[in-house]
Amino acid sequence: MSGVTLRLFAILVPALLQAALVRIEVSERSPILNGQSFGNAGSYERVIGKAYFAVDPMAAANRDVVNLKLAPRNGRGQVEFHADFVLFVPTRPEKGNGTLLFEVSNRGRKGLLHTFSLGKSSNDPRTAAEFGDALLLKQGFTLAWLGWQFDIPREPPLMSVTVPIAKNPDGSPIVGVVRSDFVPDTAITSFSLGDRQFFPYRAIDNDSSATLTERSLANGPRRVIPRGQWSFTEDRGAVQKPSGFEAGKIYEVVYHSQDPPVVGLGMAGIRDFISALKAGQAPAPLAAFARGARRTLAFGSSQSGRFLRTFLYQGFNRDEQGRRVFDGVWANVAGGGRGNFNHQFAQPSRDARPFFNFYYATDIFPFTDLKEKDTVTGLEGGILARAEQDHVVPKIFYTNSAYEYYGRAASLIHTALDGSADVPLAAGTRLYVMAGGNHGPGSIPPVRSHNTRYLNNGNDYQWIMRGLLLAMQRWIADDAAPPPSVYPRVDRHELATLDHVRYPALPGVITPKRIHEVYRLDFGPEFRSRGIVTNEPPKMGPPFTILLPQVDADGNDIGGLKTPQVAVPLAAHTGWNLRSPAIGAADELCSMTGSYFPFSRRVVIERYHDRAAYLGRIRAAARKLVEGGYLLEADLPAIEKLSGREWDFVMSLPSPSGGSR
Repeated sequence: MSGVTLRLFAILVPALLQAALVRIEVSERSPILNGQSFGNAGSYERVIGKAYFAVDPMAAANRDVVNLKLAPRNGRGQVEFHADFVLFVPTRPEKGNGTLLFEVSNRGRKGLLHTFSLGKSSNDPRTAAEFGDALLLKQGFTLAWLGWQFDIPREPPLMSVTVPIAKNPDGSPIVGVVRSDFVPDTAITSFSLGDRQFFPYRAIDNDSSATLTERSLANGPRRVIPRGQWSFTEDRGAVQKPSGFEAGKIYEVVYHSQDPPVVGLGMAGIRDFISALKAGQAPAPLAAFARGARRTLAFGSSQSGRFLRTFLYQGFNRDEQGRRVFDGVWANVAGGGRGNFNHQFAQPSRDARPFFNFYYATDIFPFTDLKEKDTVTGLEGGILARAEQDHVVPKIFYTNSAYEYYGRAASLIHTALDGSADVPLAAGTRLYVMAGGNHGPGSIPPVRSHNTRYLNNGNDYQWIMRGLLLAMQRWIADDAAPPPSVYPRVDRHELATLDHVRYPALPGVITPKRIHEVYRLDFGPEFRSRGIVTNEPPKMGPPFTILLPQVDADGNDIGGLKTPQVAVPLAAHTGWNLRSPAIGAADELCSMTGSYFPFSRRVVIERYHDRAAYLGRIRAAARKLVEGGYLLEADLPAIEKLSGREWDFVMSLPSPSGGSR
């Protein structure tokens, strides 16, 4: 081997060992909407395939991927895995706006076009209706998705990642404790050990220590169901009880499983995929798209928003070369949560709701971006501590609705742990709270779901999401400051504990007795240091103080960012709803849903006189939001049309209507 060859080999070997995104397989490359042109960006194409990764388990950037060093390695000492990917890219990338908008898939799905382009929901958008008004494409964004959740059913177009199984150093299976809980909405005789339709951790054979309990309240006493009354199914992936499970009761199974996947590789995959695209180092044909990824913005809703908070907290916004991965991060309706995305036997789909999925490693300290200290446990930390240390802090949007205060402990991201005071946001963070909102935008006319007691909240704040998207783009592209944060504050008396929220008396309406509470949870001595859970269920410490939006005489939130619907109300829009008596536990909050209590016709006429005057006030409220940078000028006609439909709906109701005043 010549001296030149030796020197070249010495240069290439470290690069090969650091390789992360190593290969791309493309299964489809096709024009979007038959090559239609979208504004200045021109035509777009979709690129679908699989991304193959190989990561160095000894690299500093990978040290926090739980069990990575226990995964099988290839001949170069790397751990391999692969994931589904989808890209929507301008046919000529230089004509785009230079920003790659990456959506962290919520349980394998795609929601960007629905959220920002008003498109019909679809996991494989192909039609004009599914692209909506094509705002994202007309603005020139490159859109990207990558599978990250290992337990997604392999049912395309759902997106997943395939990761290796960790083994003990001697090659024997790793065995650990797992917990599964479930609340039936109807009487059933079996339920999966997995969360909803996702792959379960199967019970080991002859697990004599497994227990099944029943309880009525989240923090209520557990009644042990004798083992002779229940059993695991033949495939050991579900529990069956011939006498049945009762609607509205909480059932919890604690058992042992084996062969944990290296769940945290889902985070490493996103890090390395985005980093390679951004640096122009992705394998062909993705390298050609680098001009559309000069800047990177991550968006995630609900589970995916919690993923992004965890991604930042655990240091994944720094790639193996020390570069910043995402320039902007937008965590939507994540509340105060993180998630089960990187520990042994983690269940990524498990969340934390008022009456579903209880006490998983979702709502755990710390909650704020900046460092805080829990004087009860002595723990100290902040969501951005690692990113600050690594000098890779992104610009951040947090958007929440009123629901996240009831069902996702949202107050903890901006108040002291005892609720006594506001705490500052990070300099590069903006917080926008949709006053009187659901977990997602509402619709008019509002409907009552099969599982809710009251009409679902009709507050449609998707228009604000569109305005904020372009504000974030200007922030990361031009460093133009976005609109100021708007959220309820302690010092303005816009937050209160449940017993101090001044709900108006509404005929026939029961107000909440309980909300989603967050406790100090102890999962065992190695959970925070090694990601190993040994306490299931976790040991319960004292609760944190959760605050809720205070309301006015109508029942609408005092603080927060108000859509024209809430600023000029025809109803009370709440962040809570109750479970329907038909599904049991009727005093408990219904997950993800707020309520809509329309005013009577008499009240509407007294307040607004007629439809024209009402719409005039709607236009004024909307214009104020446009001037503040929260709404797009182009969306004003649609907002007025929506308000007209709401007026017609409320005035069509019999008088007095339910909840009228």
